[in-house]
Amino acid sequence: MSRTALRICPLCEATCGLTLTLEGTRVTGARGDREDVFSKGFICPKGAAFGAVDGDPDRLRAPLVRRDGELREATWQEAFDAVAAGIRPVVERHGPHAVGVVLGNPNVHTMAGILYPPVLLAGLGTRSVFTASTLDQMPKHVSSGLLYGDAGAIPVPDLDRTGHLLLIGANPLESNGSLCTAPDFPGKLKALRARGGTLTVVDPRRTRTAALADRHVAIRPGTDALLLAAMAQVLFEEDLVDCGELTPHLQGLGELREAVKEFTPEAVEAACDVAAGVTRALARELAAAPTAAVYGRIGTCTVPHGTLGSWLVDVLNILTGNLDRPGGALFPQAATDRTPRPAGPSHGFALGRWHSRVSKYPEAKGELPLSALAEEIDTATGEGEPIRALVSIAANPVLSAPDGDRLDKALSSLDFMVSVDPYLNETSRHAHVVLPPPPPSQSPHHDFAFNTLAVRNQVRYTRPAVPLEPGRMAETEILARLILAATGMHGADPSAVDDMVIRQTLGKAVEQPHSPVHGRDPGELAAALTGVSGPERRLDMMLRLGPYGDGFGARPGGLSLEKLLAHPHGIDLGPLASRLPQPLKTRSGKVELLPRPIADDLPRLREALDRLPEGLVLVGRRHLRSNNSWMHNVPALTGGSNRCTLHIHPEDAERLGVRDGAAVRVKGAGGEVTAPAEVTDGVRRGVVSLPHGWGHDRPGTRLSHAAGEPGVNVNQLLDGSLLDPLSGNAVLNGVPVDVTAAAGTRTPPS
Repeated sequence: MSRTALRICPLCEATCGLTLTLEGTRVTGARGDREDVFSKGFICPKGAAFGAVDGDPDRLRAPLVRRDGELREATWQEAFDAVAAGIRPVVERHGPHAVGVVLGNPNVHTMAGILYPPVLLAGLGTRSVFTASTLDQMPKHVSSGLLYGDAGAIPVPDLDRTGHLLLIGANPLESNGSLCTAPDFPGKLKALRARGGTLTVVDPRRTRTAALADRHVAIRPGTDALLLAAMAQVLFEEDLVDCGELTPHLQGLGELREAVKEFTPEAVEAACDVAAGVTRALARELAAAPTAAVYGRIGTCTVPHGTLGSWLVDVLNILTGNLDRPGGALFPQAATDRTPRPAGPSHGFALGRWHSRVSKYPEAKGELPLSALAEEIDTATGEGEPIRALVSIAANPVLSAPDGDRLDKALSSLDFMVSVDPYLNETSRHAHVVLPPPPPSQSPHHDFAFNTLAVRNQVRYTRPAVPLEPGRMAETEILARLILAATGMHGADPSAVDDMVIRQTLGKAVEQPHSPVHGRDPGELAAALTGVSGPERRLDMMLRLGPYGDGFGARPGGLSLEKLLAHPHGIDLGPLASRLPQPLKTRSGKVELLPRPIADDLPRLREALDRLPEGLVLVGRRHLRSNNSWMHNVPALTGGSNRCTLHIHPEDAERLGVRDGAAVRVKGAGGEVTAPAEVTDGVRRGVVSLPHGWGHDRPGTRLSHAAGEPGVNVNQLLDGSLLDPLSGNAVLNGVPVDVTAAAGTRTPPS
């Protein structure tokens, strides 16, 4: 007999509510939950394929432990014994920094991935921390840290109320939104236009989003910061700056004006390949709109001036008075945010508190560039010890980071590696122990990270749709036991991890004067927590201490886990609201418009005015039915437009003698790949495009469908040396490549 269950989709940042159809413990269907307070029934192809993702037969069902050189199934006890035996000796002999930790993108899509890695990092005490952020959005974190004093304070466009939206380097009709959590992003853009608003898209490709726009500006890749700086210059030059109610909260407006004065539309015209008149029109339209928002995403981050571009996105919102006002760009307030502290000066944000061992890359937000992981393992020279052991959680850097071939070899040289992953993929195949989490239907879900980026304040929680399968272990327990094994407490009850976090969190809360539980007994508060597991008790604690919480009785009617469970489709907490100056944590207590690291990097941007690419440059692209490398093993999510082809403009194809569907060789600083050409005017002249996350042709994996249609690894074209210096983010877009027709016959698309 079939039944239904609710589940929040974990397959992209839109976090749509789903209604699953179940036959026993098998998910046989998924549709949008029309009663979901946030998504209201919207669903995309990834959500519709939830059952196929959940039931993928290649998912590992038991731990793997390497014996005599081969990974073989083992018991959970044997697996954690091996973890303790592998990591602790490395720490004791070589110190904590000899253990590296890599966190992949899926971590932010699970409760376990948010709650437990910070505890692991604190317990290990390692500075060798690498995440997918330095392949994606680290420039936005750094620019927010420098502007607002908090790397997590990222304003999002108020999509439901804005009258003018400028998207740069973003393709939400394919990505469903990123650093902007918005179910039915396509519908919100269509609604914007239907109410008389304007949509402008700046992108070197005519994406599906660009095709919807009132104006599409096909900029030269990698020059976003120059265009944005020129728009800021126009606002100052033409006396269009109007910061409005922001003015008392700003520091450095005069210095900012001086800093951008050289970046006139005429000065940047050749570099951006955007007519000066178009740049002036973009600035004037932004200033004239009653409400407006500028939103930049991965195209503005994964370029040589990623942090400057991210900073300038916010600068334009500030100069037009659109930051922190309805219809502009606002700071969300998630239900599990910490108790808001009183506004005022704080500790600020620092970069470069330590550096990588080999190339001396500065840390950003406690992380080192993932591009540096291989050299931190395989290079003996440098201060301190190389990385000798690695903990990889939901990460596949062999495909997602530059120069996967080098990293592939480096991983094989480690003394020990443990991977938490449902698949034996291109990275986890190197592990000595693989710990597989259960399918998403068997896990609870709350979006800690994405609610801090949501276009409407709301809170939702779903318990597992089906019971944990016999022999499986909950991901939360896997990570708790991993923490114990890695930090010298192997064998302790995993509940000790949650109990420790609860004790420490409540102990700090009762000492804070602004906390609703100030002066109370933390033991009494801990005893009042509800939930059937440690993670649920932690969620209850965070809800009750948060901005909408009941404060453990201090605010009757506020949020708690019990109240949330009584609302299975979620609780709407209202539209985004103005919050400044409360979110600011800068030393001045103001928005610091021209922080020293930004000012020091502007000369490098000026130098870019005179550097034009001589040949073709490469950009990536998103697919609606994909999310990095972790969905290519699902047949329903491959094929169609989700193919690993090289997009090339017809004029470039004719010049190079490339035919549609024929094999082409693409060569970059890190290596070369051969892929089928797809001749299309959807990409501008001088630009070619390959999608990210492919290259499933390495031996030793268990990804049967992906291996049958492997595609090529675009990141192998990069040698890892190109980074945005402020954030350590890899430069993945706008990099020069050579393209030639490959010898041989016509190649079918993979």
